[in-house]
Amino acid sequence: MGVRIENLVTSGTFSLDGGTWDVDNNVWIVGNDEECVIIDSPHDAAAIINQVRGRNVLAILLTHAHNDHIGAAREVADAVGAPIYLNPEDHILWEQVYADSKPDHELADGDEFQVAGATMRAIHTPGHSPGSTCFYLESEGTVFTGDTLFNGGPGATGRSYSDYPTILTSIRQRLLTLPPETVVRTGHGDNTTIAAERETLAKVSQ
Repeated sequence: MGVRIENLVTSGTFSLDGGTWDVDNNVWIVGNDEECVIIDSPHDAAAIINQVRGRNVLAILLTHAHNDHIGAAREVADAVGAPIYLNPEDHILWEQVYADSKPDHELADGDEFQVAGATMRAIHTPGHSPGSTCFYLESEGTVFTGDTLFNGGPGATGRSYSDYPTILTSIRQRLLTLPPETVVRTGHGDNTTIAAERETLAKVSQ
């Protein structure tokens, strides 16, 4: 059985810099009937646990550490016995949610994860947050971009620890170099493609 990609949408709030907003988040589960990895763990631990029930969860991979992407991570990790991976540059954001614990493993650019016979590679894409990381599943022609790249352009950079020139550089140098037909699966909202976002980014000033 080959690898498959499942999408679960959870709803809750995002809080940073004294503000709170209602948000819907994408959770991505990559694997097969026996094993899987979870990309991001927002809001609703019970829904995520139910989605992967009965499978060996190899890892919880976090695209970044804003609270709307990690709020259920510890509960999910404890329930399914999976380690949490996060780029250490986002520890300052992680600590706003989990002051008394750290992720189980540091995530670095180029790290590879094997699941259901496929390989997923971490791509460090700072800008939305210092440690923002995308996950490229080349065999399936898809990349999971968290809040770095959306359908319609770059993720937000108006909050603490974010930077607009940095996110543009990350997208142009690390993501738009992927094959144009690559499907972009985002942290919020609809899918897009690298080709479509090349056109979007072409309209953004250098």
